[in-house]
Amino acid sequence: MIGRELVRSTGRRSAGGLLGSQVAAVLLGTTILSVMPVEAFAQAAPSSGKAARPAGKPGKRTPVPAAAPAAPAPAVVAPAEQGQPIQTIVVKGSERLEGQTVLSYITLRAGQLYTKVAADTALKDLYATELFKDVQVGFADGVVTITVQENPVVNRIILEGNKRIKDDKILPEIKVAPRQIFTRSKIRADVARIIELYKRQGRYAATVEPKMVALDQNRVDIVFEITEGDKSKVRQINIIGNEHFSAGELRGQMVTKQARFTRLFSSGTSYDPDRMAFDQQKLRQFYLTQGYADFRVVSAVAELTPDKKDFIITYVVEEGKRYKFGDVKVESQLREFDGDKLAASLPMHKGDWYNAKQVEDTIESLNETAGAFGYAFADVRPQYDRDKENLTMGLTFVIQEAPRVYVERIDINGNTLTQDKVVRREFRLAEGDAFNSVQVKRSTNRIKSLGYFQEKFEVEQKPGSAEDRILLEANVEEKPTGELQLSAGFSSLESFIFQASIRQRNFRGRGQTVGLSGSISRYSKSVEASFVEPYLFDKNVSLGVNIYRRDFNSFNYYNTNRNTTYEQSTTGFSVRAGVPLTEYLTAVGSYTLNYDDISLGSEYNDANGNCDPLIASRYLCDAVGKRLSSIIGGSLIYDTLDNRMRPTRGITASVNVDFAGLGGDVKYARIRANASKFTNLGKGFIFSLSAEGGAIKGLSGQDIRINDRFYLGQPQFRGFAIRGVGPRVLRKYITDGVVSTDRDNWQDDALGGKYYYMGRAELEIPLGSGAREMGLRPSIFADVGAVWSVKRPDLLNCQNGCVPTYFIKDANGVDTTTTTTSATDTSGRQLTATGSYAYNFVEEFVGDTWKPRVAVGIGVNWNSPFGPFRIDFSRVLLKQNGDDPKAFNFNVGTQF
Repeated sequence: MIGRELVRSTGRRSAGGLLGSQVAAVLLGTTILSVMPVEAFAQAAPSSGKAARPAGKPGKRTPVPAAAPAAPAPAVVAPAEQGQPIQTIVVKGSERLEGQTVLSYITLRAGQLYTKVAADTALKDLYATELFKDVQVGFADGVVTITVQENPVVNRIILEGNKRIKDDKILPEIKVAPRQIFTRSKIRADVARIIELYKRQGRYAATVEPKMVALDQNRVDIVFEITEGDKSKVRQINIIGNEHFSAGELRGQMVTKQARFTRLFSSGTSYDPDRMAFDQQKLRQFYLTQGYADFRVVSAVAELTPDKKDFIITYVVEEGKRYKFGDVKVESQLREFDGDKLAASLPMHKGDWYNAKQVEDTIESLNETAGAFGYAFADVRPQYDRDKENLTMGLTFVIQEAPRVYVERIDINGNTLTQDKVVRREFRLAEGDAFNSVQVKRSTNRIKSLGYFQEKFEVEQKPGSAEDRILLEANVEEKPTGELQLSAGFSSLESFIFQASIRQRNFRGRGQTVGLSGSISRYSKSVEASFVEPYLFDKNVSLGVNIYRRDFNSFNYYNTNRNTTYEQSTTGFSVRAGVPLTEYLTAVGSYTLNYDDISLGSEYNDANGNCDPLIASRYLCDAVGKRLSSIIGGSLIYDTLDNRMRPTRGITASVNVDFAGLGGDVKYARIRANASKFTNLGKGFIFSLSAEGGAIKGLSGQDIRINDRFYLGQPQFRGFAIRGVGPRVLRKYITDGVVSTDRDNWQDDALGGKYYYMGRAELEIPLGSGAREMGLRPSIFADVGAVWSVKRPDLLNCQNGCVPTYFIKDANGVDTTTTTTSATDTSGRQLTATGSYAYNFVEEFVGDTWKPRVAVGIGVNWNSPFGPFRIDFSRVLLKQNGDDPKAFNFNVGTQF
């Protein structure tokens, strides 16, 4: 029976009930896991000489808790004559165990004298093995008879009631297993283990009741009935003894939080003894940073409420007095370091409030300084001089003498695909060089920036073969460097954008990058192939090549029909080479050759096949044609980022100058600059600030073409549609004398500008450990920018209808005043009485201003199972007339 005295038996029933052996089987099957301890007694049995069973009515089940004592005190029948020699020992009742095995557990042997004490010892020894359910010792005529009843064999383990912790988490913790001998001690230990698992989850009200189901052939099923209960929350955190800081301020330093409705989804409200110990350390750290050097936690007590649902935690603290720094000195046993000069540069000064965290940071800083001079094993030890009367803490940093260290060997482990030289060339130290901790840190950051390995990577330092030798060991763990990226977005003009790219950033393990990308939307389509060799011929020179074709079209809607205003096709290639000037500064030269073809559909031409400004607007007509652009450029790039893939600190800045006119049809000079700074604010907060801007000027009297101007919008300027910011011409069509107010039915042509600027501030917000493991990285951001300065186009006002100066040609190319075209079409044209078309619209030139546009929002980066995912929600705070805001954008990709 499982907690309800359910008895299972495989015996057959007779008409009159259970027969002899069947009765015994049923009685044996009803045995539960624990046995009621009873007093043993001795009973004379001259006829049989057997020891009696423990007191209790035969056949009656007596369920008791599993925590009862393991074995009853054995009872021994006193023999008729004490002290009689033992002639032989016989074992009866054993099934699985051999008789000799049973005898090996006791000290009784033939030839010894049989006594009550010896028999009692034998009983205790056999029960101690936990192999037997019942043992009897008898003696008659020199023969000792040991009758045993073996414990059953475990058939299977069954868990019931566990929902919060699944079987695969509990079963590995259980020691009793199928085909093992059932013992009470194992079951009790397993109950304790299961309860401990639930305690780790904060479920202190959990209970486990073990039950046994008897089967045939002396087998049993073990059933653990689990009542999980609710999580035990922390109802209250009391702090006693705090005088200078409020309890609320101190609770804010702790990881454990009080259970409140506002923390419904917080994991910090559950009781955890390890977390409680950590909170004591947090309290101590807080007080030590505030100058309370004598602070201590006198006691920390967690009390479980009677209903076992909540804990009340009480801390008793002793704040002590607040100290200030006394004299702060540096004593250096290294000749290169002047203690007085170092002391002058320390962040703490005499009279400042004592701060233990500042002391720790100073020790680390001094160690790094010593490491930069080649002392890898320098030891900085603080010596305190506490003055309890004047409440000052004197401090002397002692830099112990240490040998200058040299790099004996650099080992690289774990790179199964990546070639050894790809990692080794990122080291700023070579074998035989003097050790330099700054260069080691820089090497670590450069290897991280490759993006080929897991982020948790550090160059380890190990002692070498001699005191002045050190080993540098890079234990890398490779990750997928192939990227298959799919992205999608929405725009008021494009409706839907789809992009796909495939790229391998570590091609054949050589550190080369090859890629192929394409995109398609209602606005544009493109395809591009790229190749980058970071170390050409194993020299510190990078080479990159891009070959591409990009098609772009501008269009408008009239009613539900889309009309293309112009098409731009660019075919070309670019080659660039980079050479490092210093560790952080790189010069890049480039050459680009583009062939541009800008055309309009035939519906925008006049009778002679020329662009008609009445249909397409004059600025588009000016852009039509085929041109060759030959562009030479140069860049200076400054980069101190700790990780180019996911920076947390450092600066990157660049200046780029392009000159078009080395042959070709286009002549201009263009300059662009950008800079970004990343700051680790601690506790997982990463703040970044970036700015960029540019200007372009036509040469030899040329104006800047529409496709060479600057544009702003998604994705670089969140909150606005693609090319949604800056100068534009809005052509609003008139139907039945009413000007359309639906922007989707306007012809919205972005003109771009000669100047632009943009700035961004973004704060990455950390989540809990679970969210970090999922790769979730939310952020809040603010974007600001503008693009402006373009020659004002000639606008057309056809509110009362504008009639072209030509007639419609018939199929034979002859001018005619008759046509079969309907009276109205999708471009806002109306047929006049003469058979020519009249256009009804008004044009407006807007957005040509330097005044800033501002958008704020929230975004989430997620390293999802199907690839990196980014989603942004934006709200425009400041815009100018004509701008096209857009609040939502996302993209998604995958890796292989």
